[in-house]
Amino acid sequence: MYAIIETGGKQYRVEPEEVIEVEKVDIRVGEEVVLDRVLLVNKDGKIRTGQPYLKGARAVCRLLDHDRGKKVDVFTYKAKDNVRRKKGHRQAHSRLKVEKILLRAGTKTAKAEKETEDGT
Repeated sequence: MYAIIETGGKQYRVEPEEVIEVEKVDIRVGEEVVLDRVLLVNKDGKIRTGQPYLKGARAVCRLLDHDRGKKVDVFTYKAKDNVRRKKGHRQAHSRLKVEKILLRAGTKTAKAEKETEDGT
């Protein structure tokens, strides 16, 4: 099972138990975050898509830690004008562990998922 989600203006292909690095999410380490902008879900070869988002679908994640990316240096220079400018930037990231991908209640796939969780 996998899903394509959107967060921070970017799209990610995620699977349960996978660790992804996304734009910084403002919550504390160890807390749960629910990403509800799900574009596509593939479960057992059955693909469900949204227009643009799949209603009721969500990815439940746990925040592992915050980090900053590699430094990007920017240097501008203008010849004969004695203009030199150096800037740097480090993008903030959050590391998330995808715990589970849930579908809307009432769909055939969601019912089958619930039955397997209940053991029936």
